[in-house]
Amino acid sequence: MLPYTLIQEAADRLKKRVRRTELIHSHHFSERFGFPLLFKCENLQRTGAFKIRGALNFMTSQPREALAKGVITASAGNHAQGVAFSADLLGVKATVFMPESTPPQKVQATKEYGADVVLTGRNFDEAYAAAVQAQKETGALFVHPFDDQLVMAGQGTIGLEILEELPDVSAILVPIGGGGLIAGIATAVKETHPHVRIIGIESKAAPSMHFSLKKGKIVEAPLTVTLADGIAVKKVGRNTFPIIRELVDDVVLVEEEEIALAIVGLLERTKLLVEGAGAVTLAALLNGKAGKLPGKTVCVLSGGNIDVKTISTVVERGLVAAGRYLKLQVVLDDIPGSLAGLAAEVAAVRANIFLINHERRSLDLPLGKTEVLLELETRGYEHIQEIIGHLGRRGYEVDVVK
Repeated sequence: MLPYTLIQEAADRLKKRVRRTELIHSHHFSERFGFPLLFKCENLQRTGAFKIRGALNFMTSQPREALAKGVITASAGNHAQGVAFSADLLGVKATVFMPESTPPQKVQATKEYGADVVLTGRNFDEAYAAAVQAQKETGALFVHPFDDQLVMAGQGTIGLEILEELPDVSAILVPIGGGGLIAGIATAVKETHPHVRIIGIESKAAPSMHFSLKKGKIVEAPLTVTLADGIAVKKVGRNTFPIIRELVDDVVLVEEEEIALAIVGLLERTKLLVEGAGAVTLAALLNGKAGKLPGKTVCVLSGGNIDVKTISTVVERGLVAAGRYLKLQVVLDDIPGSLAGLAAEVAAVRANIFLINHERRSLDLPLGKTEVLLELETRGYEHIQEIIGHLGRRGYEVDVVK
Protein backbone atom coordinates (compact mmCIF):
# COMPACT_ATOMS: atom_id res chain seq x y z
CA MET A 1 0.00 0.00 0.00
CA LEU A 2 0.99 3.64 -0.40
CA PRO A 3 1.94 5.42 2.87
CA TYR A 4 -0.14 8.57 3.42
CA THR A 5 2.96 10.37 4.69
CA LEU A 6 4.54 10.09 1.23
CA ILE A 7 1.69 12.16 -0.19
CA GLN A 8 2.06 14.79 2.53
CA GLU A 9 5.79 14.99 1.80
CA ALA A 10 5.05 15.26 -1.92
CA ALA A 11 2.73 18.19 -1.29
CA ASP A 12 5.55 20.04 0.49
CA ARG A 13 7.99 19.33 -2.34
CA LEU A 14 5.63 20.36 -5.11
CA LYS A 15 4.02 23.36 -3.43
CA LYS A 16 6.02 26.01 -5.29
CA ARG A 17 6.79 23.98 -8.40
CA VAL A 18 3.44 22.85 -9.78
CA ARG A 19 0.23 24.74 -10.29
CA ARG A 20 -2.51 24.34 -7.72
CA THR A 21 -5.15 23.84 -10.35
CA GLU A 22 -8.59 25.37 -10.13
CA LEU A 23 -11.61 23.57 -8.71
CA ILE A 24 -14.38 25.01 -10.86
CA HIS A 25 -18.09 24.75 -10.07
CA SER A 26 -20.28 24.10 -13.11
CA HIS A 27 -23.72 25.66 -12.77
CA HIS A 28 -24.93 24.05 -16.01
CA PHE A 29 -23.93 20.48 -15.16
CA SER A 30 -24.99 20.86 -11.53
CA GLU A 31 -28.48 21.79 -12.70
CA ARG A 32 -28.48 18.99 -15.23
CA PHE A 33 -27.47 16.22 -12.82
CA GLY A 34 -29.21 17.51 -9.70
CA PHE A 35 -26.14 17.76 -7.45
CA PRO A 36 -23.21 20.20 -7.15
CA LEU A 37 -20.56 19.26 -9.73
CA LEU A 38 -17.04 20.64 -9.76
CA PHE A 39 -14.11 20.07 -12.10
CA LYS A 40 -10.51 19.68 -10.89
CA CYS A 41 -8.74 21.22 -13.87
CA GLU A 42 -5.46 19.38 -14.34
CA ASN A 43 -5.81 20.25 -18.03
CA LEU A 44 -4.59 23.68 -16.89
CA GLN A 45 -1.54 22.22 -15.15
CA ARG A 46 1.98 22.95 -16.37
CA THR A 47 2.60 20.77 -19.46
CA GLY A 48 -1.18 20.40 -19.78
CA ALA A 49 -1.64 17.35 -17.56
CA PHE A 50 -1.28 15.97 -14.03
CA LYS A 51 1.77 13.87 -14.92
CA ILE A 52 4.26 16.54 -13.84
CA ARG A 53 3.24 15.94 -10.21
CA GLY A 54 4.45 12.35 -10.11
CA ALA A 55 7.51 12.86 -12.27
CA LEU A 56 8.73 15.89 -10.34
CA ASN A 57 8.06 14.30 -6.96
CA PHE A 58 10.05 11.23 -8.01
CA MET A 59 13.02 13.30 -9.15
CA THR A 60 13.10 15.71 -6.23
CA SER A 61 13.04 12.73 -3.84
CA GLN A 62 16.33 11.40 -5.23
CA PRO A 63 19.80 12.32 -3.94
CA ARG A 64 21.59 14.60 -6.37
CA GLU A 65 24.22 12.00 -7.20
CA ALA A 66 21.49 9.55 -8.27
CA LEU A 67 20.41 12.04 -10.94
CA ALA A 68 23.93 12.57 -12.26
CA LYS A 69 23.44 10.08 -15.10
CA GLY A 70 20.06 11.51 -16.01
CA VAL A 71 16.60 9.98 -16.19
CA ILE A 72 14.96 7.69 -18.73
CA THR A 73 11.33 6.92 -19.40
CA ALA A 74 8.99 5.58 -22.07
CA SER A 75 5.81 7.34 -23.08
CA ALA A 76 3.81 8.46 -26.09
CA GLY A 77 2.05 11.29 -24.31
CA ASN A 78 1.69 13.32 -21.15
CA HIS A 79 4.21 11.42 -19.03
CA ALA A 80 6.90 12.18 -21.61
CA GLN A 81 6.29 15.90 -21.30
CA GLY A 82 6.03 15.72 -17.51
CA VAL A 83 9.41 14.00 -17.24
CA ALA A 84 11.02 16.32 -19.79
CA PHE A 85 9.76 19.45 -18.05
CA SER A 86 10.71 18.20 -14.58
CA ALA A 87 14.20 17.25 -15.70
CA ASP A 88 14.70 20.63 -17.34
CA LEU A 89 13.53 22.35 -14.15
CA LEU A 90 16.12 20.45 -12.12
CA GLY A 91 18.91 20.66 -14.70
CA VAL A 92 18.90 16.90 -15.30
CA LYS A 93 19.39 15.15 -18.64
CA ALA A 94 16.24 13.32 -19.78
CA THR A 95 15.86 10.68 -22.48
CA VAL A 96 12.37 9.68 -23.57
CA PHE A 97 11.68 6.57 -25.65
CA MET A 98 8.58 6.95 -27.80
CA PRO A 99 6.96 4.57 -30.33
CA GLU A 100 7.70 5.34 -33.97
CA SER A 101 4.00 6.02 -34.50
CA THR A 102 3.92 8.89 -31.97
CA PRO A 103 2.35 12.01 -33.55
CA PRO A 104 5.00 14.57 -34.55
CA GLN A 105 3.51 17.31 -32.38
CA LYS A 106 3.95 15.17 -29.24
CA VAL A 107 7.54 14.42 -30.19
CA GLN A 108 8.20 18.11 -30.77
CA ALA A 109 6.56 19.15 -27.48
CA THR A 110 8.74 16.70 -25.57
CA LYS A 111 11.86 17.99 -27.32
CA GLU A 112 10.89 21.58 -26.56
CA TYR A 113 10.91 20.76 -22.85
CA GLY A 114 14.55 19.77 -23.28
CA ALA A 115 14.49 15.97 -23.53
CA ASP A 116 16.32 13.76 -25.99
CA VAL A 117 13.73 11.68 -27.85
CA VAL A 118 14.41 8.19 -29.18
CA LEU A 119 11.78 6.91 -31.61
CA THR A 120 11.72 3.13 -31.52
CA GLY A 121 9.27 0.25 -31.63
CA ARG A 122 5.88 -0.25 -33.20
CA ASN A 123 4.00 0.40 -29.95
CA PHE A 124 4.43 1.49 -26.33
CA ASP A 125 5.47 -1.96 -25.12
CA GLU A 126 8.40 -2.09 -27.55
CA ALA A 127 9.45 1.47 -26.69
CA TYR A 128 9.21 0.60 -22.99
CA ALA A 129 11.42 -2.47 -23.44
CA ALA A 130 14.01 -0.35 -25.25
CA ALA A 131 13.93 2.22 -22.44
CA VAL A 132 14.45 -0.45 -19.77
CA GLN A 133 17.42 -1.84 -21.69
CA ALA A 134 18.92 1.63 -22.08
CA GLN A 135 18.51 2.26 -18.36
CA LYS A 136 20.49 -0.89 -17.59
CA GLU A 137 23.25 0.14 -19.96
CA THR A 138 23.56 3.77 -18.85
CA GLY A 139 22.68 3.62 -15.16
CA ALA A 140 20.21 6.48 -15.53
CA LEU A 141 17.14 6.53 -13.27
CA PHE A 142 13.97 5.07 -14.76
CA VAL A 143 10.85 7.15 -14.11
CA HIS A 144 7.86 4.82 -14.35
CA PRO A 145 4.64 6.35 -15.72
CA PHE A 146 2.50 5.04 -12.86
CA ASP A 147 3.75 1.99 -10.96
CA ASP A 148 6.02 3.71 -8.43
CA GLN A 149 5.20 4.92 -4.92
CA LEU A 150 6.81 8.34 -5.35
CA VAL A 151 4.99 8.84 -8.65
CA MET A 152 1.68 7.81 -7.06
CA ALA A 153 2.33 10.10 -4.09
CA GLY A 154 2.84 13.04 -6.42
CA GLN A 155 -0.46 12.34 -8.17
CA GLY A 156 -2.11 11.96 -4.76
CA THR A 157 -1.53 15.64 -4.01
CA ILE A 158 -4.57 16.29 -6.20
CA GLY A 159 -6.68 14.54 -3.55
CA LEU A 160 -5.24 16.72 -0.78
CA GLU A 161 -6.02 19.87 -2.75
CA ILE A 162 -9.62 18.76 -3.34
CA LEU A 163 -10.15 18.10 0.38
CA GLU A 164 -8.63 21.43 1.38
CA GLU A 165 -11.00 23.35 -0.90
CA LEU A 166 -14.04 21.08 -0.60
CA PRO A 167 -13.92 19.19 2.72
CA ASP A 168 -17.56 18.08 2.38
CA VAL A 169 -17.04 16.40 -1.00
CA SER A 170 -19.13 13.23 -1.43
CA ALA A 171 -17.60 11.61 -4.51
CA ILE A 172 -14.57 11.97 -6.76
CA LEU A 173 -14.44 10.55 -10.29
CA VAL A 174 -10.95 9.75 -11.59
CA PRO A 175 -9.68 8.42 -14.95
CA ILE A 176 -7.82 5.08 -14.84
CA GLY A 177 -4.98 4.06 -17.13
CA GLY A 178 -2.18 2.27 -15.32
CA GLY A 179 -3.73 3.29 -12.02
CA GLY A 180 -1.19 5.71 -10.55
CA LEU A 181 -3.50 8.72 -10.49
CA ILE A 182 -6.46 7.04 -8.82
CA ALA A 183 -4.25 5.06 -6.40
CA GLY A 184 -2.68 8.31 -5.19
CA ILE A 185 -5.97 10.21 -4.94
CA ALA A 186 -7.78 7.33 -3.21
CA THR A 187 -5.00 7.01 -0.62
CA ALA A 188 -4.98 10.75 0.04
CA VAL A 189 -8.75 10.99 0.41
CA LYS A 190 -9.63 7.76 2.24
CA GLU A 191 -7.04 8.40 4.98
CA THR A 192 -9.08 11.27 6.46
CA HIS A 193 -12.42 11.01 4.61
CA PRO A 194 -13.19 7.26 4.29
CA HIS A 195 -16.84 7.95 3.43
CA VAL A 196 -15.99 9.73 0.16
CA ARG A 197 -16.77 7.57 -2.86
CA ILE A 198 -13.87 7.15 -5.28
CA ILE A 199 -15.04 6.04 -8.71
CA GLY A 200 -12.62 5.07 -11.46
CA ILE A 201 -13.44 5.52 -15.14
CA GLU A 202 -12.00 3.60 -18.08
CA SER A 203 -12.71 3.57 -21.78
CA LYS A 204 -14.54 0.44 -22.88
CA ALA A 205 -11.84 0.20 -25.56
CA ALA A 206 -9.15 -0.18 -22.87
CA PRO A 207 -10.73 -1.91 -19.84
CA SER A 208 -7.57 -3.27 -18.18
CA MET A 209 -8.47 -2.38 -14.57
CA HIS A 210 -12.09 -3.42 -15.00
CA PHE A 211 -10.99 -6.82 -16.33
CA SER A 212 -8.39 -7.28 -13.60
CA LEU A 213 -10.81 -6.46 -10.79
CA LYS A 214 -13.36 -8.92 -12.19
CA LYS A 215 -10.70 -11.65 -12.37
CA GLY A 216 -9.27 -10.78 -8.96
CA LYS A 217 -5.78 -10.53 -10.43
CA ILE A 218 -3.86 -8.49 -12.98
CA VAL A 219 -4.70 -9.56 -16.52
CA GLU A 220 -4.01 -8.05 -19.91
CA ALA A 221 -6.97 -6.47 -21.67
CA PRO A 222 -7.54 -6.25 -25.42
CA LEU A 223 -7.07 -2.69 -26.69
CA THR A 224 -8.81 -0.95 -29.56
CA VAL A 225 -8.42 2.60 -30.82
CA THR A 226 -9.93 5.12 -28.41
CA LEU A 227 -10.34 8.86 -28.00
CA ALA A 228 -8.98 8.29 -24.49
CA ASP A 229 -5.56 7.22 -25.74
CA GLY A 230 -3.88 8.66 -22.65
CA ILE A 231 -5.39 5.91 -20.50
CA ALA A 232 -5.17 3.07 -23.02
CA VAL A 233 -3.00 0.68 -21.02
CA LYS A 234 -2.88 -3.04 -21.75
CA LYS A 235 -1.82 -4.05 -18.23
CA VAL A 236 -2.26 -2.13 -14.97
CA GLY A 237 0.46 -1.66 -12.38
CA ARG A 238 1.59 -4.37 -9.99
CA ASN A 239 1.70 -1.76 -7.21
CA THR A 240 -1.38 0.23 -8.18
CA PHE A 241 -3.74 -2.75 -8.46
CA PRO A 242 -3.93 -3.75 -4.75
CA ILE A 243 -4.48 -0.12 -3.72
CA ILE A 244 -7.34 0.27 -6.16
CA ARG A 245 -8.87 -3.06 -5.17
CA GLU A 246 -8.80 -1.95 -1.53
CA LEU A 247 -9.79 1.72 -1.73
CA VAL A 248 -11.73 2.41 -4.93
CA ASP A 249 -15.49 1.99 -4.62
CA ASP A 250 -16.32 1.30 -8.25
CA VAL A 251 -14.83 1.19 -11.74
CA VAL A 252 -17.09 1.89 -14.73
CA LEU A 253 -16.61 1.92 -18.50
CA VAL A 254 -17.61 4.57 -21.02
CA GLU A 255 -18.20 4.39 -24.78
CA GLU A 256 -16.42 6.41 -27.47
CA GLU A 257 -19.52 8.45 -28.33
CA GLU A 258 -19.93 9.36 -24.66
CA ILE A 259 -16.33 10.56 -24.48
CA ALA A 260 -16.83 12.71 -27.59
CA LEU A 261 -20.04 14.11 -26.11
CA ALA A 262 -18.20 14.98 -22.89
CA ILE A 263 -15.39 16.77 -24.76
CA VAL A 264 -17.94 18.87 -26.66
CA GLY A 265 -19.94 19.56 -23.48
CA LEU A 266 -16.84 20.80 -21.66
CA LEU A 267 -15.93 23.04 -24.59
CA GLU A 268 -19.40 24.53 -24.90
CA ARG A 269 -20.45 24.80 -21.28
CA THR A 270 -17.22 25.37 -19.34
CA LYS A 271 -14.93 26.66 -22.12
CA LEU A 272 -12.37 24.00 -21.17
CA LEU A 273 -10.41 22.01 -23.74
CA VAL A 274 -9.98 18.51 -22.33
CA GLU A 275 -8.47 15.44 -23.97
CA GLY A 276 -10.41 12.19 -24.18
CA ALA A 277 -8.63 10.59 -21.22
CA GLY A 278 -9.59 13.56 -19.05
CA ALA A 279 -13.18 13.78 -20.26
CA VAL A 280 -14.10 10.19 -19.31
CA THR A 281 -15.16 11.34 -15.84
CA LEU A 282 -17.87 13.60 -17.21
CA ALA A 283 -18.78 10.90 -19.75
CA ALA A 284 -19.58 8.55 -16.86
CA LEU A 285 -22.07 11.08 -15.51
CA LEU A 286 -23.61 11.75 -18.90
CA ASN A 287 -24.36 8.05 -19.37
CA GLY A 288 -25.51 7.53 -15.79
CA LYS A 289 -23.04 4.70 -15.13
CA ALA A 290 -21.47 6.37 -12.10
CA GLY A 291 -24.63 5.65 -10.13
CA LYS A 292 -26.58 7.95 -7.83
CA LEU A 293 -24.36 10.68 -6.39
CA PRO A 294 -26.38 12.72 -3.89
CA GLY A 295 -23.71 15.20 -2.72
CA LYS A 296 -20.92 17.40 -3.96
CA THR A 297 -19.03 15.60 -6.70
CA VAL A 298 -15.68 16.30 -8.34
CA CYS A 299 -14.63 15.17 -11.81
CA VAL A 300 -10.86 15.11 -12.26
CA LEU A 301 -10.04 16.46 -15.73
CA SER A 302 -6.62 14.87 -15.99
CA GLY A 303 -5.27 16.58 -19.11
CA GLY A 304 -5.88 18.84 -22.07
CA ASN A 305 -3.27 17.77 -24.60
CA ILE A 306 -5.50 16.99 -27.53
CA ASP A 307 -4.13 17.03 -31.07
CA VAL A 308 -5.41 20.10 -32.93
CA LYS A 309 -6.09 17.99 -36.05
CA THR A 310 -8.22 15.65 -33.95
CA ILE A 311 -10.46 18.32 -32.47
CA SER A 312 -12.72 18.73 -35.51
CA THR A 313 -13.28 14.97 -35.74
CA VAL A 314 -14.04 14.72 -32.03
CA VAL A 315 -16.44 17.66 -32.16
CA GLU A 316 -18.26 16.10 -35.13
CA ARG A 317 -18.61 12.79 -33.25
CA GLY A 318 -19.85 14.62 -30.18
CA LEU A 319 -22.44 16.52 -32.19
CA VAL A 320 -23.60 13.28 -33.82
CA ALA A 321 -23.92 11.65 -30.39
CA ALA A 322 -26.00 14.61 -29.21
CA GLY A 323 -28.27 14.50 -32.26
CA ARG A 324 -27.00 17.87 -33.46
CA TYR A 325 -25.35 16.81 -36.70
CA LEU A 326 -26.79 14.78 -39.54
CA LYS A 327 -25.29 13.56 -42.81
CA LEU A 328 -27.76 12.51 -45.51
CA GLN A 329 -27.40 11.04 -48.98
CA VAL A 330 -30.28 12.02 -51.26
CA VAL A 331 -31.00 10.92 -54.85
CA LEU A 332 -32.55 13.61 -57.09
CA ASP A 333 -33.81 13.90 -60.63
CA ASP A 334 -31.05 15.52 -62.68
CA ILE A 335 -33.12 18.49 -63.85
CA PRO A 336 -32.84 22.23 -63.22
CA GLY A 337 -34.27 23.27 -59.86
CA SER A 338 -33.96 19.87 -58.13
CA LEU A 339 -31.19 20.98 -55.78
CA ALA A 340 -32.95 24.26 -55.00
CA GLY A 341 -36.12 22.32 -54.24
CA LEU A 342 -34.28 20.02 -51.83
CA ALA A 343 -32.71 23.00 -50.07
CA ALA A 344 -36.15 24.57 -49.70
CA GLU A 345 -37.55 21.40 -48.11
CA VAL A 346 -34.62 21.29 -45.67
CA ALA A 347 -35.29 24.92 -44.78
CA ALA A 348 -38.97 24.11 -44.26
CA VAL A 349 -38.05 21.87 -41.30
CA ARG A 350 -35.61 24.51 -39.98
CA ALA A 351 -32.41 22.54 -40.48
CA ASN A 352 -29.23 24.46 -41.20
CA ILE A 353 -27.05 23.25 -44.09
CA PHE A 354 -23.34 22.98 -43.27
CA LEU A 355 -22.26 21.52 -46.60
CA ILE A 356 -23.67 20.29 -49.91
CA ASN A 357 -21.76 17.95 -52.22
CA HIS A 358 -23.44 17.42 -55.59
CA GLU A 359 -22.33 14.27 -57.49
CA ARG A 360 -23.44 13.69 -61.10
CA ARG A 361 -20.77 11.34 -62.41
CA SER A 362 -21.13 8.27 -60.17
CA LEU A 363 -21.38 5.03 -62.15
CA ASP A 364 -23.79 3.69 -59.52
CA LEU A 365 -26.44 6.27 -60.43
CA PRO A 366 -29.18 5.53 -62.95
CA LEU A 367 -29.38 7.78 -65.99
CA GLY A 368 -31.25 10.97 -65.22
CA LYS A 369 -30.41 10.85 -61.52
CA THR A 370 -27.95 12.81 -59.38
CA GLU A 371 -26.76 12.33 -55.83
CA VAL A 372 -26.42 14.96 -53.11
CA LEU A 373 -24.60 14.63 -49.80
CA LEU A 374 -26.00 16.98 -47.16
CA GLU A 375 -24.39 17.83 -43.82
CA LEU A 376 -26.96 19.43 -41.53
CA GLU A 377 -27.03 21.13 -38.15
CA THR A 378 -29.93 19.71 -36.15
CA ARG A 379 -31.57 20.29 -32.76
CA GLY A 380 -31.72 16.73 -31.44
CA TYR A 381 -32.95 13.26 -32.28
CA GLU A 382 -36.60 14.29 -32.64
CA HIS A 383 -35.58 16.95 -35.11
CA ILE A 384 -33.56 14.39 -37.08
CA GLN A 385 -36.59 12.10 -37.35
CA GLU A 386 -38.72 15.07 -38.39
CA ILE A 387 -36.26 15.92 -41.20
CA ILE A 388 -36.04 12.35 -42.51
CA GLY A 389 -39.80 11.88 -42.32
CA HIS A 390 -40.53 15.16 -44.08
CA LEU A 391 -38.13 14.45 -46.95
CA GLY A 392 -39.54 10.94 -47.33
CA ARG A 393 -43.09 12.27 -47.52
CA ARG A 394 -41.96 14.73 -50.19
CA GLY A 395 -40.77 11.82 -52.31
CA TYR A 396 -37.02 11.93 -51.74
CA GLU A 397 -34.85 8.81 -51.49
CA VAL A 398 -32.92 9.44 -48.27
CA ASP A 399 -30.15 7.45 -46.57
CA VAL A 400 -28.45 8.42 -43.31
CA VAL A 401 -24.66 8.33 -43.64
CA LYS A 402 -22.99 6.97 -40.52
